[in-house]
Amino acid sequence: MSWTKKTLGELCNIQKGKIGIQKAVPGKYPLVVTAEERLSHNEFHFEGNAVIIPLVSSTGHGHKSLKRIHFQSGKFAVGNILCAVIPNDEDILRADFLFRYLDLNRENELVSRMKGMANVTLPLKEIAKIEIPVPPIEVQIEFVEQYGILEAKSKNLSDELTHQLDLVKQLRQAFLREAMQGKLVPQDPNEEPASVLLEKIKMEKERLIREKKLKKGKASSQSVSKANEWEIPNSWVPIKVGDIFFVTKLAGFEYTKYINFKTIGEIPVVRAQNVRPFELDKTNLLFIDKETSLLLGRCALTKESLLVTFIGAGIGDVARFREKERWHLAPNVSKLEPFEECEDFYNLKFLNYFLSSPYGRNEIFKHVKATAQPSLSMGTIRDIDVPIPPLSEQQRIVAKLDKLMGYCDQLEASIMESQVQNELLLQQVLREALEPKEKEHQII
Repeated sequence: MSWTKKTLGELCNIQKGKIGIQKAVPGKYPLVVTAEERLSHNEFHFEGNAVIIPLVSSTGHGHKSLKRIHFQSGKFAVGNILCAVIPNDEDILRADFLFRYLDLNRENELVSRMKGMANVTLPLKEIAKIEIPVPPIEVQIEFVEQYGILEAKSKNLSDELTHQLDLVKQLRQAFLREAMQGKLVPQDPNEEPASVLLEKIKMEKERLIREKKLKKGKASSQSVSKANEWEIPNSWVPIKVGDIFFVTKLAGFEYTKYINFKTIGEIPVVRAQNVRPFELDKTNLLFIDKETSLLLGRCALTKESLLVTFIGAGIGDVARFREKERWHLAPNVSKLEPFEECEDFYNLKFLNYFLSSPYGRNEIFKHVKATAQPSLSMGTIRDIDVPIPPLSEQQRIVAKLDKLMGYCDQLEASIMESQVQNELLLQQVLREALEPKEKEHQII
């Protein structure tokens, strides 16, 4: 028995969906919108087996990308941004085989055929041009069965690898918890106590306020302290963020009146999407001109500081700013900047580690209520309690955590590589199964 090659236009009925979500009413035919189902009236319905393919880019903005296609069976109606590809004769081409083939070759056969610049779409006539190998029906049935078996095995492995990634995350948190209990490195009773460091910072802050170089930041009107719940060494001293940092953000009126983002410019700005745990993500940067940055000097970034996302996606993420050039705050990001002449009194990476630990996360969110869009005010950030060990101990803890986090990074990278290889292996095995054996079959 031979294999053939034919186009979908020859083998299938290709129908664009005709129903929008807003028109859906109770009925017998589930409306396929994307990968979900909604009840629909009975117009424009189908019965049988089909492959459902999105007709618009899943990301928009000029990018060619499709969400996963899926196999549909039974009674259904199709949303107007999708199409149904229905084999004319399932004794020649089975819909479940077609689905597996198109899903396996989605990038080459579907995404590559998308058209347009701003609004990227997949025309029906392009789908009709797709040429597929058509093996004998018994080969199609066997392929679908074997695909399901391999897919299940691959999923089991993927689930195990995902579990391993979760264990690595738990290991990171365990290391951070131990570190913030003073259990990772030994204490040295001969070191200068943390209380001496904090007294120096207090004196410098009072001097700056007297000289009108610093305004006294307002803390939360309802101060909360959980420091008495911590298990920390006696040589460590808890203190409020507002007592050791200048905390500020870009005001809303400043953004509206002065800020005009550009894709190329003099001063990079830090948006929420650039703040990732521990480090800045320097991709997709926007810029403002230097004149604007100088005008809004309070929100400029000119020395090592901590940055905290205070609203929106990534709320509570903390990164260290340590660039040598001038940068600037964008909306949604606050800065915790050491007071003048106090930069060497504490290790910012230690505090970044603390704010990323279970203790630190509780501190960051201790004022946050469960709302549609939770946020942190500058007052609640100033009210965060942080522990201050002796400076030398801070440095020892950072050195130890750097090694342990590096170990976790290696584990994580290895597991993620295994995930990629698992997916590639599945695809390769399936593609080989779709190639006719030269001695047994001949494509005509």
